[in-house]
Amino acid sequence: MNTATETRFSPLRIARTVFIRVGVLPFLLAAALVVFSLTSQAFLTTQNLINVGRQSVYLILVSMGQMLVLISGGFDLSVGMVIALSSVVSAMTMVALMPMFPDAVWLVIALGALAGFAVAAVVGALNGVGVAVFGVSPFIMTLGVASAGAGLALFLTGGVPVSNLPFTFGDTFGFGRIWNVPVPVLIAIVVIFVMWIYMAHMRNGAQIYAVGGNIKAANLSGIDTRRTLIRVYVICALLAGLTGLLLTARVETGDANMGSSMALESIAACVIAGVSLRGGIGRVENVVLGGFFIILVQNGMNLAQISSYMQMVVLGSLLILAVVFDQLRYRMIMGQR
Repeated sequence: MNTATETRFSPLRIARTVFIRVGVLPFLLAAALVVFSLTSQAFLTTQNLINVGRQSVYLILVSMGQMLVLISGGFDLSVGMVIALSSVVSAMTMVALMPMFPDAVWLVIALGALAGFAVAAVVGALNGVGVAVFGVSPFIMTLGVASAGAGLALFLTGGVPVSNLPFTFGDTFGFGRIWNVPVPVLIAIVVIFVMWIYMAHMRNGAQIYAVGGNIKAANLSGIDTRRTLIRVYVICALLAGLTGLLLTARVETGDANMGSSMALESIAACVIAGVSLRGGIGRVENVVLGGFFIILVQNGMNLAQISSYMQMVVLGSLLILAVVFDQLRYRMIMGQR
């Protein structure tokens, strides 16, 4: 083998190529597996990895929506609030309708879910219109909506979780299994597949990449950039609403404090997975792995008996590290052009 071939296939060059194409995630994942497997013998057991997969469903769903917004050139800080508000509204609707339709539990569940999705769609539309039509910064728009929605959720519940939900709701969507696979996992698999088709093989997905890559060029090429941005924020909110419903079924209560850390975690999962904060870059399969990685790290820290306060420090540090590497990756990509 000649020197040119050796250089082409050197470990450093391979690592650089992987970093440019995928991001920092493979290296962080390998480091986490090594570190936590050394700190706890239970970390790499089949049962623990299955638990991590089941727990990561909720973050993966939210990260799918966050990915769309990031690719379009923005971000959504209101996803945690949407989870809480959809949880509260759907739970209150079910509790209110159950005495009216005691023998039609599935109708009650369907109407409760519809109410949760409706409030999520309204929030997404507000974010989208504010950003796309009025030109408000995504940071200010989604932060303001998040604050207002959180206050509304607390006002509706008085800070008290909504209980006495239909037993069938939690039994099916929180703990149910089909073919011995948890229902939330099956729902996540369907969402991941649909999202992959949407982003990789449909015109609307290509338009999102175009808007995030260069919104002026996308507008000149005939893409309705306003409609695309509104669609992105609505889909993101609907996925957060779905997450809120599944978490409500899991804990069997509607809670105004649910999902408080999801905004930070979903952005971290996306950026670590190689989704660019500048927009136009991101892949569904990488984001799925990024969400799994965040929950894996949290699981490893729990097994290592690291306090919840230090876990917040680690998560924040991971996000900062991911942003730094995103800057480095962007410079490498620009250097190749």
